[in-house]
Order: sequence, then structure tokens, then C-alpha cells
Amino acid sequence: MAARQAARSGPATVVLAGGHESDGGRDLAALVGHRAGGTGPAVHAATAAGRHLVEAVRSALAATGGPVCVVPMTLGRDPRLVADTARALRWLAAGEGRERLALTAPFGAAEHLVGWLRAAAGGATRTGGATRTGGAAAGRAAGKATPGNAAAGGAAPTGGGTRTGTGSGTRTDGEGAVLITAPAAGPFEDADLFRIARLVRQYGHHRWVEVALTGGDPEPAEGAERCRLLGAAAVTAVPASFGPALRTALPGVRDGGPLLRPSAVAGVVAARTAAALHLLGHGEDGIAAGLDAEHGHGYAHSHGPGDAGSHPHPHNHSHGHLQSHPHGHPQTHPHGHPRAHTPTFTPH
Repeated sequence: MAARQAARSGPATVVLAGGHESDGGRDLAALVGHRAGGTGPAVHAATAAGRHLVEAVRSALAATGGPVCVVPMTLGRDPRLVADTARALRWLAAGEGRERLALTAPFGAAEHLVGWLRAAAGGATRTGGATRTGGAAAGRAAGKATPGNAAAGGAAPTGGGTRTGTGSGTRTDGEGAVLITAPAAGPFEDADLFRIARLVRQYGHHRWVEVALTGGDPEPAEGAERCRLLGAAAVTAVPASFGPALRTALPGVRDGGPLLRPSAVAGVVAARTAAALHLLGHGEDGIAAGLDAEHGHGYAHSHGPGDAGSHPHPHNHSHGHLQSHPHGHPQTHPHGHPRAHTPTFTPH
């Protein structure tokens, strides 16, 4: 019993699972070999879900006697990555990774991405070029961010200050446009980015917020041209991914730099890992919840006339929290929904 408890509570090793938002994990390579947050768990590998992930997790399990936590590195637009990661870990958790392997909550949710993009866009246009969102903004956004709060700094204005959207204020960067870029994924993931861009515009300070998809439609060059045709005097590209805003420089388009500083990414990874270790200590590895991450994503289906309830839905899940556990702690644990919020991260 003591040995099992040590395996679940010792120093953790982290494996990062990447999808289309990180070029299959390649954009996360700078984190490998370092400790998340400087003093947090060691990052063993960053790789795409599937066979390579299984190999990386097996390597991590063999290299240490402590727990191994796998973080699905999605910014909120890749629920398939969470489910694919859970499927890759399921058999390992039943075998060599028993009581040592955990799937954490996703790195971020769509609400966090709205806040991070607002912060990055505001910083880039104020400085006229490359900027990086710092750890404090990332911490606020990874907490209980909502599209309209100030994940980029403080509470949303409620008095007579400047406000964007449905209020009567003005936009402080009205002549400039923000071009949100990301690698093309699938139709639903790409459509979700347009929704996120609309929220960034609604609660931000820019008259124009457009979307461009590398390898998709519109391409970054087309997106930049659209901004100019709309009347933008300047265009700043900001990535909705872990990679660069522009893989290839575009004339007249300022590169807004990475969405988050490496230190901010590491801090959120450390927070997700700590929350997963807590759950693992109570016998929950997060994999069953991760298998259900794609539920409700993609094409909806309905029952035809007279067919309602004629066949069961064999979903082995409840529509509650992503990870929940009833135990007698005096404090509650805000575990995130798959497409809503994730565990609170407050930087110290």
C-alpha cells in the first residue's frame, strides 16, 4: 500500500500530447527537458497522440518510479486530441501504468483562448510589434475566465470607462486590425475559431478582428488583404496556437509574437499536473472522462418522427464535471468541463 501511494505521489514526470494547435507537439519542443514553472514536474516529451504518445509514456514510466501525467495541449479547439490521448492511455493505465498514469484536464478551454488572444492583440498593437503574453495574464485566463472578463488584466469595465461591444464606449485601436491565425484543422474546429474571433472583437478594442488559416481558407495573405480592404491602416497577426503567428513573413503585416510566453505555458502545465496528481491520489486517473471529450462535438443527430427514444445511447458517462470526486475536504475543487473551464491556476 505504501509503495502504491509513493508511486502516485512522488515527483511527477510530464508528457505533452499535441494536436493541430501545436503541429503535433513540434511547437512544444522548447519545453522538453525543463521543469514546468521552473520548479515543477519535469517535461519528458512532447508528441502527437497515437503510437508516438504511447512510446513516450512507456519511456517516461520506465525512467522513473513516480507518477506520469499526460497533458492534452489544446487551447480549447481540439476535443479530439483529448479523446485520442485518453484512448492511447487506456491500455497503459490498465497495465504498466496502473496507479501511476494520469490524464490531466486540457491545457485550456475556448474561454481561456479568448482572453489570451485579447491580451496578445492588445499588447502587440500597443508596442507596434512582437509581444508575448506574460504569466500573470495566462494565470488569470486559466482560472475562471469568461469571454467578457478581463483575462488580459482586471475586471471588465462597468462604469464610465471605455468599453467595446454592446456598450457606448469607443475602440482604442480602431484603425488597426487583428488577424488571428491558426493551422487549418477540420470544419468544426475552423468554424469555432471564427466564433472565438467574434468574441475577441466584441470584448476587445479593435474594430476589425479577422481569421486566417494556414493551409486553409482564407490563407494569411488573403486574410491580411481583407483587413486592408475593410479599411485597416495596420494589420497585426496573432496566433491561436502554440506556434508562430506567421510561418512566412507577409509584407505590411506585423507579427504579434507567440500567444503565450514559454514560462506562462509551463505554469499552466504545472497547475494541470498538480490537479491531476491530487485526483490520482484519490484513485482517479482522468482517462474515463477524457474518452468522452468529443461528445457533442461535430454533427448533431436527432431522432426522426416517432423514433424518439427508440434506441439507447450507450454513452458510459454523466454530463457533469470532467473530473469529480466526492470526498470530505473542507474546500471544493473546481474541476473543469471538457468545453468550459479548467482547474483554476493562480500564479504565485
